[in-house]
Amino acid sequence: MHPSTPVPAPGLLMLSLCALAMPAAAADPGPAKPAGGTSAPAQAPDPWAAFRGFLGVWEGTSRGAPGAGTVRREYRLVLGDRFIEVRNASAYPPQEGNREGELHEDVGYVSLDRARSVYVLRQFHVEGFVNTYAAPAGSPPASPLVFTSEAIENIAPGWRARETYRFEGPDELVEVFELAAPGKEFTTYTEARLKRRR
Repeated sequence: MHPSTPVPAPGLLMLSLCALAMPAAAADPGPAKPAGGTSAPAQAPDPWAAFRGFLGVWEGTSRGAPGAGTVRREYRLVLGDRFIEVRNASAYPPQEGNREGELHEDVGYVSLDRARSVYVLRQFHVEGFVNTYAAPAGSPPASPLVFTSEAIENIAPGWRARETYRFEGPDELVEVFELAAPGKEFTTYTEARLKRRR
């Protein structure tokens, strides 16, 4: 550097750099903020809205083809809340028309088939039957929820089944289980009336 060249003071150099940077910053205001301030991300719809009222332990009575009996059932979310597990036990003591009595157990899983927009209920019965049902995914919680069989394993071809669930209050549930022989209409096999225990 030539000894006679003036050297700018450090403060003047900084002011010059800031003055050059300000127009560029003003030209780029950054990402636009939504009107009214910050907004929370949109909540995804609850896939289990139609089933929240089912969750818990239920007890009650059942009447139908096996006679009069008692029922205990539990609905709970499992596997990261992706499925609903249903555990059911029905006991029918020996009685007229069913001298041996009957103890029935089944385990079921409800899933959401997003491609078809249906709920699928798969029931595994102690007698060896496996019932696969479907219900429209848009069923509102207050309406009866109706599952109609798509397939039944280990039974003669042509049989159909239907499960209808209806709330009569937040803690009272009615379940109607119907069967249809090949070429026949549905008839009620059992009707259970349950009350929430917890």
